[in-house]
Amino acid sequence: MSAQADKLAQFVQQVRGRLIVSCQALAHEPLHGAPIMARMAVAAQQGGAAAIRANRPDDVRAIAAAVDLPVIGLYKEDVPGYLVYITAEFIAAIHTQTGCLVLADISTLEEGIAAEAAGADMVSTTMSGYTDYSPQQREPDLALVAALAQRLRVPLLAEGRYRLPEQVAAALQAGALAVVVGGAITRPQEITRWFVEGIAGATRAARGAP
Repeated sequence: MSAQADKLAQFVQQVRGRLIVSCQALAHEPLHGAPIMARMAVAAQQGGAAAIRANRPDDVRAIAAAVDLPVIGLYKEDVPGYLVYITAEFIAAIHTQTGCLVLADISTLEEGIAAEAAGADMVSTTMSGYTDYSPQQREPDLALVAALAQRLRVPLLAEGRYRLPEQVAAALQAGALAVVVGGAITRPQEITRWFVEGIAGATRAARGAP
């Protein structure tokens, strides 16, 4: 077994059927900063997370030093006029130069199949709903999880708008190896907004307003 295949087998064994927590805060968010994200990762580990997902090198380094869990790193950039902000290009070069596994974030079945063909070690449904040509919905894209699970040979992660344990369980039943949850755990401003919107909606309904 090659070194990369061995790494992948170990990762699959560690996260199968479990929760991966995404600890990310962008520059404009109140919890931005590697030390804060590292503490967030420690909290996630104490809560039972099987792995951590993190954005940008400083956060990845800090989290890797703080927890004894696999860390899935990414480098997310918002480029004006360019819709794609997470890519999996240069897969072969990444394998050769770093020895790391490559996770492809995709938004459609076709992208998932193409990512596997390009040599990605794993595929994640992260971008469904964040491209113009993928389903625009508030709920997780479970249909995409099920479709990819039937077509891919590489491990599949489910990610994107998972807010409830029942949704995570549904993704696992649909064929995901594991599920990544971010905002519902590590972004208090989003969680607060959900409550505020829910209260407003309930108030309007009680008043008979549309």
